[in-house]
Amino acid sequence: MRLFTNGENVVYAASGDGNDHNGTAEDQAYQYLLDSICRGRHPQGTHLVAEEVAAELQMSRMPVRGAFKRLAAESLLTLRPNRGAVVSGLNREQMCEVFEMRSVLEGLAIRIAVSKLTEKHLIHLTRLLDSMDDTHNEPYEWVLHHRVFHEYLCSLSERPRLLRQISLLNSSISPYMHLWRQRVNQPQNDREDHRQIIDALRTGDPTLAEQMIRHHVEGTIPLLTNMLP
Repeated sequence: MRLFTNGENVVYAASGDGNDHNGTAEDQAYQYLLDSICRGRHPQGTHLVAEEVAAELQMSRMPVRGAFKRLAAESLLTLRPNRGAVVSGLNREQMCEVFEMRSVLEGLAIRIAVSKLTEKHLIHLTRLLDSMDDTHNEPYEWVLHHRVFHEYLCSLSERPRLLRQISLLNSSISPYMHLWRQRVNQPQNDREDHRQIIDALRTGDPTLAEQMIRHHVEGTIPLLTNMLP
């Protein structure tokens, strides 16, 4: 799943190893499996068999195995020799670690981005926030727009390697974000949190903007860890 934006319309988000696999059967298998994992269609512990996925996608086993390896490198799958792969999951400690890393990396991205922001960028962020509001009754769409908001903002740092790491972290927590949103009607104080981030960006103060995004990201930790055994 790639959540790039051209400044007007959201396309898809950065993920993967940074190599150009577009158009290949392996890339198709990778995108299909990544989307299925992020949507929660293949929850933690699901056993995936290359032959079965290949039959579903009407392709040979080799590109599916290549996709398995890429997803395993991103810690989304655990390979089982001669037995396919199993969808990986996070325990409480790992979930905390992912959010702590997100907090630091998004804080860095926003600190860098502040000096590059224009009014057009801020208007687009507000539109993305409106899209989250418009889809608050549609958990999958809301999580997608929430991720787009964060990754679009981080992309303004113009640091592609940094954005790629942030996106990989987002992919690892995406199934849990979907599960959480299915259990709550409207995230408490959600719009206000994101509005405060935009307001901090408007001040042009990189320290304030970094503090706001880190506070927001770290505030999500107990919400998701409470769902874990």
